[in-house]
Amino acid sequence: MPKSKVRKKPVYTPPQGTLQSRGSARAARPSPRWYPAVMVTLMLVGLLWIVVYYVAGDRIPVMVSLSAWNFAIGFGLMVAGLVMSMRWR
Repeated sequence: MPKSKVRKKPVYTPPQGTLQSRGSARAARPSPRWYPAVMVTLMLVGLLWIVVYYVAGDRIPVMVSLSAWNFAIGFGLMVAGLVMSMRWR
């Protein structure tokens, strides 16, 4: 049986402007020292808000007036902390 010919693939060369634009990209700097503290604090405050609403929400006038918005506040704080965690370096 005859052997098949081996095809050589051409070497990839990127378009002309690609390599030059990479050098102008800004290097990612690490986050400030306060960033993780704020991130964790937001997540914990959101969790505590929901726990306090379940345990003693009927005795706190502000939480009574907010009613179901307490869930939005608690989860909103937790989501803000999670979004910050994605940007943390």
